[in-house]
Amino acid sequence: MSERSFIPVRFAVLTVSDTRSLADDRSGQTLADRIEAAGHELADRAIVPDDVERIREVVLGWCADPRIDAVITTGGTGFTGRDVTPEALEPLFDKRMEGFSSVFHRISFDKIGTSTIQSRATAGLIRQTFVFVLPGSPGACRDAWDGVLKDQFDYRHIPCNFVEIMPRLNEHLRRGAGKA
Repeated sequence: MSERSFIPVRFAVLTVSDTRSLADDRSGQTLADRIEAAGHELADRAIVPDDVERIREVVLGWCADPRIDAVITTGGTGFTGRDVTPEALEPLFDKRMEGFSSVFHRISFDKIGTSTIQSRATAGLIRQTFVFVLPGSPGACRDAWDGVLKDQFDYRHIPCNFVEIMPRLNEHLRRGAGKA
């Protein structure tokens, strides 16, 4: 860690599930707890069914909201017929973050072996908002946060991190356009 001051980031967490409620959503709660324990703000949290249009509606709303810097989804990354989160969100990515999936799978492999190939975890930018698509297990959420996201969303992490580039994510837009 460097001598920089901590800068909190505002997150939204979306659980994609046909069967969960906030009361029994262990994966979403795992993320919410870790976000807040790291000193960040949980700006919003929701649950939607495994439905492409509902997933897109919530995530696009959050990506248009200037109060939200990053979105983490959990659930719907497997291969069953109802798993549609990557299909819902990948077409919306302005930029893909190929390295996230690679690092996530390396960390996951150390814990669950070859079963990691059953996840289609992915990430990218939508309207200058970071979006991470995680599997629906609490363990996968812990692995992603503890192994990747915690450091990348800590301004003190060197040699580089997401927080330091956040002000420059919209450089390609006209001055004053903000989230578009």
